[in-house]
Amino acid sequence: MTGRDLRALFSTNDRSVQATEAFTNRSSQWETVAAALTEHLQRIGAPGFDPEDLEAPRTNVLVFHGVGGIGKTTLSRALEAALTDAGRRPSQWGEPGWPADRILPVRIDLSRSDGTDFEQIVLTIRAALTRIGRPLAAFDLALRRYWEANHPGEPLEEYLRRSGLGSRFGQALPQQMQSALADVAQALMLPGTIGSVVGQVTGALVSALRERRQTVRALAGCARLADLLEAEPDLDTLSFYPHLLAWELARLPKGRRVVPVVLLDTFEDIGDRTRRDLERLVQRAVWLLPNAFWVITGRSRLQWADSALQGQLDYIGPAAWPGLAHTAVPAPRTLAVPVAGRQVLVGDFSPEDCDDYLARRLTRDGQPLIGENIRQVITARSHGLPLYLDLSVARFLELRRSGRIPQPGDFDHDFPALVARTLSDLTPDERHVLRSVSLLDAFDVPLATRAAGLAHEGPALRLTERPFVRDTPFGLWPFHLHGLIRSAVRNADDTTDDRWTERDWQQAAQRAFTTLGEQYHAADGPGRLVLIACLRQGLRLARDHRLDLTWLTAAAWTYVSDSVWEPLAPPDTDSAGMDTAADALVELLSTLARRQHEHRARTVSRLTAVLDTDLLPDDLQEMALYYRAKSLRDTGRATESRRDYQQVAARSGRLAPAARRGLAHAARLAGDFPTALAAAQNLGWEGRHHRVLGDLYWLQGQPERAATAYLAGRTEAEQHGKAGEAAHSQALRAFAIALYAPDQATAEIDLAHQLLTGLNLRATTINVRRAELIRDVGSNSIDDQIATLRTELDNAGLASLAPAIELAGAFHHAVLDDHTALNATLTRLREQTSAEDHAYFVDIAHFMADLPLDSPSPARWLEGQQPARQRWRGLVTARRDHLRTTR
Repeated sequence: MTGRDLRALFSTNDRSVQATEAFTNRSSQWETVAAALTEHLQRIGAPGFDPEDLEAPRTNVLVFHGVGGIGKTTLSRALEAALTDAGRRPSQWGEPGWPADRILPVRIDLSRSDGTDFEQIVLTIRAALTRIGRPLAAFDLALRRYWEANHPGEPLEEYLRRSGLGSRFGQALPQQMQSALADVAQALMLPGTIGSVVGQVTGALVSALRERRQTVRALAGCARLADLLEAEPDLDTLSFYPHLLAWELARLPKGRRVVPVVLLDTFEDIGDRTRRDLERLVQRAVWLLPNAFWVITGRSRLQWADSALQGQLDYIGPAAWPGLAHTAVPAPRTLAVPVAGRQVLVGDFSPEDCDDYLARRLTRDGQPLIGENIRQVITARSHGLPLYLDLSVARFLELRRSGRIPQPGDFDHDFPALVARTLSDLTPDERHVLRSVSLLDAFDVPLATRAAGLAHEGPALRLTERPFVRDTPFGLWPFHLHGLIRSAVRNADDTTDDRWTERDWQQAAQRAFTTLGEQYHAADGPGRLVLIACLRQGLRLARDHRLDLTWLTAAAWTYVSDSVWEPLAPPDTDSAGMDTAADALVELLSTLARRQHEHRARTVSRLTAVLDTDLLPDDLQEMALYYRAKSLRDTGRATESRRDYQQVAARSGRLAPAARRGLAHAARLAGDFPTALAAAQNLGWEGRHHRVLGDLYWLQGQPERAATAYLAGRTEAEQHGKAGEAAHSQALRAFAIALYAPDQATAEIDLAHQLLTGLNLRATTINVRRAELIRDVGSNSIDDQIATLRTELDNAGLASLAPAIELAGAFHHAVLDDHTALNATLTRLREQTSAEDHAYFVDIAHFMADLPLDSPSPARWLEGQQPARQRWRGLVTARRDHLRTTR
């Protein structure tokens, strides 16, 4: 369904360009309308339906709400066309289940520019009903009395012509009203000269109704007609007249019955929320005309189900409007058909819809004028907002008009019109809050209020009801701005009278940053969820607005203390161009998180760049230095790793115990086991002493002692609430148990996987895989497992773990007594080890196979070489015995 886009057509001299107002499929909205309208038809057609029942809940309203420019007006027009003429219904929309001639669509634009008032709303609905071809006596008589009292000397025909209702619906309304007046006068047997005077006719009719005369029995069924005719015919009284219309529609003969579908568009423009004068009149009409179906489109949800509006509107609360509550309440049992939620957020276009819209909007010779590369950029920037697509089309034509060939880079653009559109119906305080929260990825009402520097929460609370504020109920901060609206408010040129200066933005950023710090410190612990949420938002604010680190330093230490490594840094972070401490901290924490996914050599390079800037305070410089030492060790650069560890240990800072553990690891890697054991005695919990002991014991061929040490380490980690360390210790325990008790290993491996759930620990995950490998020694799957792990280690840059995988292969070959494969593994082990790094792995491989060792490594075994040889050979023979008994 398309029409000529005249604005686009008159923007170019190229007459070969075809400009159409492309309508993108809204099938789900049509399905919602069709289902709700079907329910409505069933309800009003049921024997128990009473249009004069003033207490029954109302289910005759469907609301489509969404951010400005999302396509609500286009949807409203499409619905009107589809309900008017089946031939104009989009092909994607399904066939409705009701007779076409029973539905009477009436679309009314409530926008301020259209100047629609309540009087015109009532007249529009009645003018549309002239299609029935007969007077609606009760209503017409009351309306005629109202008109003559409020428009003396102004013929209704003239008003209809001037307002456009005459050309839209014809001039039958005055004749039908006059016919109703004449019919009543004749029934009352009034003289002809009196029968044309509405005041005298209504007076006589009221008397007849009060006296219950048989001559007016046709109108006597309308119980409240006399009261309405006696009331002062002002605007307030007019708002009760739809009750008469409902009664008239219900008593139409079956062949002439129609159901008005009233489409009220741009509902946000009917008045401000502080007074609600026009909204009260409209709501009254909706309530009193229950046999009409109302489709309301606007920027905000209808608040009619909010009990707090008591006194501002006549009919409020979830019991009155069961489908309009935020969470739809169950329909009363008196309703024959169930009522689902009737407030529908009009969503953004999908990327496919955006591309289709742009491709069909401007064409030449049937082909899209806007190229695919440009359409992709516009689609990505639009966040699915149709208004952005329209503005981009206008920009495309503007660039062509200036003689330029539009390029994709021309559409990486924010439009000031989006800002003006978004701010247009907000109060000054709401605009202030909106700008403040545009600095935040997510917020709640207290955070928004503090960021805006306001003393009261009302504006922030009202802002959360706007359609461009999205709700994620289970988040720490449940609200966030529509992506495009946030970008426009932050980045587009703001031409509004109350626009902010750069200083205003800076002060708002500082307020938001300070509030995040307060929430971080106020949290009990703080919990990991609060920590990560505060860090993510705080890092962005500090980086983008060059703020001092303050609370971020403590938060950064809390973050690294558990080695969980959730992603933190903003997606557009870049290690180049670090100018402030905040830049450097963003890069540091981003590097530590991403090292689980990057090659460790890349981690070393990034950490070196951070250290070279010297922007961080001393304790955070120490953090960068320590993790560079770990990454250097992972890549096999033992000497450089030891140098960094020694620097950290010498500073006696927070990471000194961890650095001493690193030096103990370095001693172990070099085969100096007694030195590593002595160091472990003084490491304590902070130096992870149990883990260091476990790493020593299994190398001596004592996996039982190692498993006990790892269990103690896991228990200690759990007592300190360190999930990452607990998972790491359990992975190593599973590996140690797999060496001597493969039947028990599966349960330990499963526990390790369970502890890793939700964590991002690459090396720990590989250690679990190593445990699985050792458990499966002697099976046919080992070679494939080893090949897969080699690839993973190469990709991760974890060279320090590669010898351990080859050692597992040596264990397998020794168990199978496969000397050919064992020799190939020994060759790889010699290539992967050196005099200062894992050289003893070659010794252990010989011990396993009971092979002579002509050139032993310089390793200093804790109890000597021979006991270590015997224990490792014992593990091999035990595995052979196990395989014989289980096959």
